[in-house]
Amino acid sequence: MRRSLFTILCMLLLCGCYNQGPITPDAWNLTEQQLDSISFYTTHHYTQGYNFVVSRDSLKILEQQNEMMPVPDILTAEITAGDETMPMLSLVDSITLRRHDHLVVADIHTVPSDSIDSVWVKVARDQLTFGWVRESELLAAVSPDDPISQFIDFFSDSHLLIFLAFCVLVGGAYGVSHLLRKGAKIVHFNDIPSFYPTLLCLLVAASAVLYSSIQLFAPEMWRHFYYHPSLNPFALPWHLGLFVIFVWTLLIVAIATVDDVRHHLPLGESILYLGGLAAVCAVDYVVFSITTLYYMGYPLLIAYIVFAIHRLLLQKSL
Repeated sequence: MRRSLFTILCMLLLCGCYNQGPITPDAWNLTEQQLDSISFYTTHHYTQGYNFVVSRDSLKILEQQNEMMPVPDILTAEITAGDETMPMLSLVDSITLRRHDHLVVADIHTVPSDSIDSVWVKVARDQLTFGWVRESELLAAVSPDDPISQFIDFFSDSHLLIFLAFCVLVGGAYGVSHLLRKGAKIVHFNDIPSFYPTLLCLLVAASAVLYSSIQLFAPEMWRHFYYHPSLNPFALPWHLGLFVIFVWTLLIVAIATVDDVRHHLPLGESILYLGGLAAVCAVDYVVFSITTLYYMGYPLLIAYIVFAIHRLLLQKSL
């Protein structure tokens, strides 16, 4: 009996040690075109069938003609894919796409002779409106057709950040000064007996630092998230998952803050306090987003946490 059990155990161990070998693309029976598509998706984060929306005022694409016509060399190229030679393309007529037009990627080709951008993308607005454009020109004028991506696009605009930084800092300075002279309640300076407003400010600052850190140290990871956003933190790498957890926590704490302020102050003073709190959060977001890109956001965040907790404890002791 013991010998039989020992024999079965040895057989199970030998079966468990069997190595089937690494899974290679050959085992998937993929065509060369499919492998090229997977390779392109890995580096560019989109492929055929991906949806964009035009975010600029206009985008010009070059229409593919059926007949052969003499055109400049830069617009006429013999396109190769592996060992196969694609037909010659004659790109002459241009089509202007407008802001908010929805596009789908219909095809992607490589044009080695193009010194400006070797990747050309065929996009279609509808069955009758389609054409070719360089990838660099396309990506500069479109956003992924996803509300999360467009929200990221809006808050990542450098010109917007600089403008907001100037307006928020100047407006915030005047607003805080005015509120302090009137003795109104404001976070960090003349706060209500609640931890939620301070926690909200700290979460905004920490989220801004984490957001800029991902862009600084893992730009390709952020770019993939930009093209394929998700609000599920458990379906993302831990850096992005942590950032999404911060976003969800921000929403929950913001709701709790509004409810707590409403219980501590009358309606008019509550609105005034929440307006001041929103201004402080805006200052935190702009300042920490920009300073982290220059590595100053990390010591600044530590100093801000110490300052905020110190002011909160001081207010409670009064």
